[in-house]
Amino acid sequence: MPAAVTQFNGVSVQTKANVYFDGSVVSYTIVLPDGARKTLGLIRPGSFHFNTDAPEQMEIVDGSCRVTIDGSTEACPHSAGSQFVVPGKSGFRIEVERGLCQYICSFLA
Repeated sequence: MPAAVTQFNGVSVQTKANVYFDGSVVSYTIVLPDGARKTLGLIRPGSFHFNTDAPEQMEIVDGSCRVTIDGSTEACPHSAGSQFVVPGKSGFRIEVERGLCQYICSFLA
């Protein structure tokens, strides 16, 4: 598995946060020099469902969670350094038991 990204250089940052579930999930959008868009965020303890328009790759950079992709009954554990892909026009449930789970979401469209 490739080394986890620890820094993005030469990006633009949208200063208004994306806030979900009364602040339990917060992310910021960055735009890379090639126009690719990503979000960097954190998830507090709880269980949250997200829908996807485009395919997404979620990389866990700190903490841990369990993820169930729509259409599956298996909740898969993920910790720092792991990743999962969610198909477009789908969704996933992410559960954080304790602490914070930090992530990078890449839009794969």
